[in-house]
Amino acid sequence: MKYTDKMSKNLNDLLTKNYDAEKGYKKAADIVTNSKLKQFFTDQAQRRYDFGHELKTEIRNYGEVPEKGTSVTGDMHRTWMDIKSTFTSNDEEAILKEVKKGEKNALDEYTEIVNDVTLPPTTKAILNQQRISVEKALENARNFEAIVS
Repeated sequence: MKYTDKMSKNLNDLLTKNYDAEKGYKKAADIVTNSKLKQFFTDQAQRRYDFGHELKTEIRNYGEVPEKGTSVTGDMHRTWMDIKSTFTSNDEEAILKEVKKGEKNALDEYTEIVNDVTLPPTTKAILNQQRISVEKALENARNFEAIVS
């Protein structure tokens, strides 16, 4: 596989995961009643939407076509969130646990790609900014979890 093929595949994987995160955050915002938590989820959904556009631009810069839609895994995760929130008395805590799980996975994936020494500087800068934002979202989810539990 050529480097550009490999890189566009990695970026498309991140793009799909950001689609998943955006939809997951929107779903979480619909479920919770805490106004600060609802705003946090809404803001994160918008942030992931913005990440998607940045990634699409990078993918096109490689001469590739951006992926469309969410992943099967992401769709199943959101369905699980629906089921869990229905049967859990403290749904905000359960949702935050799922958010943390998703953000930890995203952080790992971003870190792996950012550590690629052959990554072009412009792409690395974009992914680093996104990774830092994911890290902050994870920290905020932890802080919210301490409040709602």
